[in-house]
Amino acid sequence: MFAKKETGATRILPTHVAVIMDGNGRWAKKRHLPRTAGHAAGSKNFKDITRYANKIGIKYFTVYAFSTENWKRPAEEVKNIMNILRDYLKDVDNFKDENISMQFIGDLTKLDDDIRELIANAEEKSKNATGMHLNIALNYGGRDEIVHAVKKIAEEKIPIEEIDEQTITDHLYTKGQPDPDFIIRPSGEYRLSNFLIWQSAYAEYWFSDILWPDFKPKHFEKALSSFAGRNRRFGGIK
Repeated sequence: MFAKKETGATRILPTHVAVIMDGNGRWAKKRHLPRTAGHAAGSKNFKDITRYANKIGIKYFTVYAFSTENWKRPAEEVKNIMNILRDYLKDVDNFKDENISMQFIGDLTKLDDDIRELIANAEEKSKNATGMHLNIALNYGGRDEIVHAVKKIAEEKIPIEEIDEQTITDHLYTKGQPDPDFIIRPSGEYRLSNFLIWQSAYAEYWFSDILWPDFKPKHFEKALSSFAGRNRRFGGIK
């Protein structure tokens, strides 16, 4: 968490904001549209909110794009989501002026070869950006991430007595990044859905009934205002 000077006043902003982008399908259903239309609208909104977060000074921004459980959805819907991802990655050059570094977190080995190539290209081209760091969680699951970390620790043969919380943290996909201060979930659901379950131990939460495609900067600001008014004690007394 940090304070940002803004027109003479001190504004309290979280350093790392994470968002569970939820409600695309219900958004489409309410409008008697196919679910594909909801995912397209959600993708556009992701771009808008990411730009806004960068503009106001959020340093780390993580979005839940596709979970390890989302493969259970109908094959046609999954195919559509992956094609939206392809379009975004092919268009990444048009966002180079945003000065945002990109990282994809999750088990990328399950993705098609061309998508992995596009991801590698996007990460490489944005690696020297000095603005916001964007994590896109793709084929991501919090439990799967911890299993992945434990396997890496075992492979490195780290002595048991040397393994502590920092050891786990250093083997997560988010290694080197601060834990999220603030997690936002629109859409009316009140659960983590296997998202950043290690990193979110002391995160603040904000829930809303707004479906993700309708989540606008004014709603983001409302959430940030709520965060700024909270007293974060981390188990101590302040």
